[in-house]
Amino acid sequence: MSVTVRVPAKVNVQLAVGGARPDGFHDLANVFLAVGLYDEVTATPADELTVTCEGPGADQVPLDRTNLAARAALALAARHGIDPAVRLHIAKDIPVAGGMAGGSADAAGALVACDALWGTGASRAELLDICAELGSDVPFSLVGGAALGTGRGERLRPLEVGGVFHWVFAVADGGLSTPAVYREFDRLHENDEVPEPVASQALLDALAKGDVDALAAFLPGSNDLQPAALSLFPQLADTLAAGRAAGALAALVSGSGPTTAFLARDAASAHTVAEGLLAAGVCKAARVAVSPAPGATILP
Repeated sequence: MSVTVRVPAKVNVQLAVGGARPDGFHDLANVFLAVGLYDEVTATPADELTVTCEGPGADQVPLDRTNLAARAALALAARHGIDPAVRLHIAKDIPVAGGMAGGSADAAGALVACDALWGTGASRAELLDICAELGSDVPFSLVGGAALGTGRGERLRPLEVGGVFHWVFAVADGGLSTPAVYREFDRLHENDEVPEPVASQALLDALAKGDVDALAAFLPGSNDLQPAALSLFPQLADTLAAGRAAGALAALVSGSGPTTAFLARDAASAHTVAEGLLAAGVCKAARVAVSPAPGATILP
C-alpha cells in the first residue's frame, strides 16, 4: 500500500518584510497564491526512513534526514510514538531552490501522506502546528488557495479570490539561498528604519474581485526581497525586462528568487510571454500556470 499526495508551488503577490527580530527571523505580511505547478510525494512502508527523488533539479535535493519531507515524517512519528519506517518518493515539478516553496510543499505532502499511511488521525490543527515547526512556508503548502501569512509567514488567514490569474514562471539557471537573500536584505537596510509589514488592502481587493489589471498595478515593488535577490543575482533584471517586453502585465521576483513571475491577461498571452522569454535566452525554462490551486491533496 502507498499514499500519494499532490502539493502546489506558490507565488508571493506581496512580500512585505520587517526588520530582523532577536531570533533572526523577520516579521512578514506575506500574501500567498498557490499555483498549478505540483510536486507529488508518495509514502510507502519500508524497513527504515528513506528519501528518493526524480524530476527537474532532483540532483539538488538532499536525500538524508535534512530533507524537509523526511523531517515532516520524523515529526509526525515522534508525536504519535511510531517508527518512521517509510520510503518517501518525491516527483519534482516545482523548480528547486527557486523561491516557489518546493521543499516546503514536499514537507506538507509527506506529512499528509504519512498521516494517511499510518492512520494517525492527526487533526488539521495538529498538522498545521507541525508544518509551522518545519518552516515558514510549510503551512501554506498544506492549505493552498490564497492566504495572508503573518508572524514569520506561518500564521495564515484564508483570502478570497474572485477569478483565475494566469502566470508564467521563468526558471533561472542557478539557485538562490533564502537565508542569503534575507542576509542581503538586512545588509541593504542596515541604516534604515524598516517599517512594520502590512498587507495592502488594494491588493486584497484586487484578488477578491479577480481584477487582473488592479493586481498588475500593484505587483511592481510588492516584494521587499526583490532588491536583495537582484543584488545577488543581477541578471534577473534582464529576465524581468524580457518578460515585460513579451507582453506581461507585471513582473516580479518570486519570493526569495531566483524564479521570476509574470502576470498575463489570459492563457494565450501567458504562452506568448513564455515564448518571448525563451527566445530572449534569459531563462532555463518558462512554465505556464494558473492560480489559485488547491493545497495538499491525496490522489486516488
